Amino acid sequence: MALRQIVLDTETTGIDWKQGHRVIEIGAVELLDRRLTGNNYQQYLNPQRSSDPEALRVHGLTDDFLQDKPPFAEVADAFLEYLGDAELIIHNAPFDLGFLNHELALLGKAPLDHQVLDTLLDARRRHPGQKNDLNSLCRRYNVDNSHRERHGALLDCEILALVYLGMTGGQVDMMGLLNSSDAQSGAVAIPRAPASLPDTAGNNVAGAPTRRRLRIIRATAEESALHTQYLQGLGGKALWHQE
Repeated sequence: MALRQIVLDTETTGIDWKQGHRVIEIGAVELLDRRLTGNNYQQYLNPQRSSDPEALRVHGLTDDFLQDKPPFAEVADAFLEYLGDAELIIHNAPFDLGFLNHELALLGKAPLDHQVLDTLLDARRRHPGQKNDLNSLCRRYNVDNSHRERHGALLDCEILALVYLGMTGGQVDMMGLLNSSDAQSGAVAIPRAPASLPDTAGNNVAGAPTRRRLRIIRATAEESALHTQYLQGLGGKALWHQE
């Protein structure tokens, strides 16, 4: 069975649902076995209140734009059906889950109980002491976010999906996947090496790649000792150390 994951994001009228703020946009991007499928979800919502000035500056979704959009109650069932039982990938998950669960509670519905991967916590674990907001992660993993002039739930999901794939070791075309013809299927072409390699006399040898053999730079004894010391400092949690 394919692994189904949903990259999820929201835009809201303010920063705290406990103060009566509401969700005004939901965006989601589907991954199947770590491939973008193009089966995305986006919904603007009428929050029946105005956004705080600071929130409006961030997302730019005005009262006039949202006034003819449906309230969350009208889309809740379709949204939950889209999520299914997929794992959710969210940057700063407590924020988005807090708002969505509040919206569900207002309708008498149960909170989301999906498995959640918080990319902010994962990034902090991988890059302690560094900035781990979405823009910083884009720079770190070479994801083009030049078109992100303002926050938008679906746009941020598309960007976060590429960051997640890069951060967790996925081999993807970071710069071109969103705009490529393969974006709908998630297929990414992997270049193959040609089938010949010059031997020491300069003659091509069939069946070997033409690219030169890569130089292997091995760790020095001092570097190996420092690496071993670092693994020991993890308290036996590192898989390499256990091996």
